[in-house]
Amino acid sequence: MKQRNLAGTWRRVGNRAMLKASLGDKARQIRATCVQMAYDGKMGHLGSALSCVDAIVALYHDWLRVSPATADDPDRDRFILSKGHACTAHYAVLADLGFVPKDCLSRYAVMNQPMGSHPCKHALPLLECSTGSLGHGLGIASGMLYGLRHKRSPARVAVLLGDGECNEGSVWEAAMFCAAQKLDGLLAMVDYNRLQAVGRTDQVNGHSSLEEKFRSFGWGARTIDGNAMGGILDALDRFPLRPGRPTALILRTVKGAGVSFMEDQVLWHYRVPSAEDLARALEELKAAPLHLEGSER
Repeated sequence: MKQRNLAGTWRRVGNRAMLKASLGDKARQIRATCVQMAYDGKMGHLGSALSCVDAIVALYHDWLRVSPATADDPDRDRFILSKGHACTAHYAVLADLGFVPKDCLSRYAVMNQPMGSHPCKHALPLLECSTGSLGHGLGIASGMLYGLRHKRSPARVAVLLGDGECNEGSVWEAAMFCAAQKLDGLLAMVDYNRLQAVGRTDQVNGHSSLEEKFRSFGWGARTIDGNAMGGILDALDRFPLRPGRPTALILRTVKGAGVSFMEDQVLWHYRVPSAEDLARALEELKAAPLHLEGSER
């Protein structure tokens, strides 16, 4: 199935403004899809998915060198969603671009179906690895890229982490390894929505600048607005931030971004949307879920 890579077309004609506007609209539809999936699957973690939609849309449309036709190419770029509980955002983007059929989205969180409530490679082999047990994604990404480099592959690896996940010591062990090995094909994006399962990230484990922390570990690092499509695309254009060093983008986001009554509310880490919540959210987003376009449901 052919990939609808809008970025590939507009980059050639230099119309980045058109790309930014189009991907902003696409992100709204992906958010509507996430809300519908959470409602249908009776699963939480919706706020965590909504905060990182923009980053995943930008990666797949503008940075990752992978398509449905090259999904098994050994030199493809890899993406790892380390904060696996936000998987509805990833599933929706994969379906939108033709990596998986859109009707799979209607079976989210159904037993023995491909799209589990956390990503499982055994259920969906397209995934690079299973995730959800936090603290492992960066280590897996660094090991992948280290091996690819020894094979002289041009592949790059992107990994998306949560800010609460950065409480895990294994994240920083991997960060040291990446810098020591000069893995400049590695992009780590941290979804700094400032909320985790039971409270505010900076209160649970103490405030520290993630940008400064990654820099102290030898990375190129920058903090940007993680819910502004234009800013994300501009930052991706500057990859790597430091030659010979891995890159960290700290994304200042809002948990539940795009749906006003879900924004910045710890409640929406686990809460399942009701029928009323679903209707309100879709009305705000002014977009139809991908798998229900044209449906009378």
